[in-house]
Amino acid sequence: MAMKTEERLAVFINSLDGGNPAYLEGLEKTARDGGVPVIRKETQSLLRTLLAAGRPGRILEVGTATGFSALCMSEYAPPGCEITTIEKYEKRIPAAKENFKRFGKEGCITLLEGDAADILPGLAGPYGFIFMDAAKGQYLHFLPEVFRLLEPGGLLVSDNVLRGGDILESRYAVTRRDRTIHARMREYLYEIKHHPFLVTAILPVGDGVAVSVKKTDGNGCV
Repeated sequence: MAMKTEERLAVFINSLDGGNPAYLEGLEKTARDGGVPVIRKETQSLLRTLLAAGRPGRILEVGTATGFSALCMSEYAPPGCEITTIEKYEKRIPAAKENFKRFGKEGCITLLEGDAADILPGLAGPYGFIFMDAAKGQYLHFLPEVFRLLEPGGLLVSDNVLRGGDILESRYAVTRRDRTIHARMREYLYEIKHHPFLVTAILPVGDGVAVSVKKTDGNGCV
């Protein structure tokens, strides 16, 4: 019964959303029809709100896919905001490049090709907003570099952290192939909730979103 209520609430909340520009709506449909992961409507709405509040000058995204989320952020970020996005899956990179070109976003979105584990150490911060939407088992591995790159007062948004509710289950209740990811995500959530220089809220939005703010000093002040 609770699950049905949650689903109805999601449908109701999404029905209030004004939607994205037509090109984004079309791109989202194409991606979903092709089985390409796209951030959920509730998550899109949250990103729009956080970008409006934080007004970052630079955004870093870890996990491009075909470019939908980077394009979405480019629509709602402040004018002149620079977006850097990282993707290692070779089959999706050409589609992302084409989408950035087709919609005139090459000037504000830079796509870096390769493994974020190799690319992040070579980047120079700071970034006011970092969106983590890559391989879920790697979030914990990326965290030290992501934290380094995040400016004081900046936002780290981590998507899909509740894994369809599986995060609640014992590791033995999830399929064997998912146990490593399950354990690493639990460790990641513990780390960002107990990190001495992050203030984090874990929200049951979409498939779970963690929103972390980097403290500006060592006294617990944001």
